[in-house]
Amino acid sequence: MPVEITWWGHATCTVEDSNVRVLTDPLFARRLAHLRRRRGALPPPGAWRAHVAVVSHLHADHLHVPSLARLPYGTRLLVPRGAPRAVPGLRRLTQLRVTEMEPGDVASVGDLTVRAVPARHDGRRLPLGRHRSPALGYVIEGEARTYFAGDTGLFESMAKEVGPVDVTLLPVGGWGPYLGEGHLDAGRAADALARLAPSSAVPVHYGTYWPIGMDAVRPHEFHAPGDEFARLAAERAPGVSVHRLAHGESVRPEVTR
Repeated sequence: MPVEITWWGHATCTVEDSNVRVLTDPLFARRLAHLRRRRGALPPPGAWRAHVAVVSHLHADHLHVPSLARLPYGTRLLVPRGAPRAVPGLRRLTQLRVTEMEPGDVASVGDLTVRAVPARHDGRRLPLGRHRSPALGYVIEGEARTYFAGDTGLFESMAKEVGPVDVTLLPVGGWGPYLGEGHLDAGRAADALARLAPSSAVPVHYGTYWPIGMDAVRPHEFHAPGDEFARLAAERAPGVSVHRLAHGESVRPEVTR
């Protein structure tokens, strides 16, 4: 079966390749601290099922312990090196098979390999984290090579570190009216796309969570990033097919190799 991508909202996707289901940064909460889910239904219980889940970094909207606790017994979980030390709740998830990763590490899951690659992002568990873990992206390789970027800024060696890929899952927004350093907005994500030169791209990490009480503050930062990324990608990386998914929607992107 060709690779199939399902976007559940924020940075949570299911990548199905070679009969292996990979779940990225699982977040199944209606509310997280001052954030609430404003668009898209919560992922159904079927979305919790995966052979392996990957966590890109320690921020609570990416490493969400209550969501990880919903994963079935025996699920493989790849986390940045040092995550169990920095996040005590992770150590209590004894039903999961946790593997700590750093850039260059490779894990095999069925007929897939999952390779950790660098990301440019704060790796601490905020707001009080003192232990640093590397922020990661992952390249999932089976019938296709799919790059899940996690949260990252644009960096000079991105294409070299990631390597050739067929599909990219790129963050294009955030969960508030302003993006800080270490993030991609729609324009920087389009620049990253031009460097990476995949066949297909799916924009993620936008249009899902927003701070409570701030609906009227820069609302375009919530609504617009997906369309803006598609527009800019057509200008800067015209050979790439951009699939702008609704929450819960799936696509089987074309793989040209």
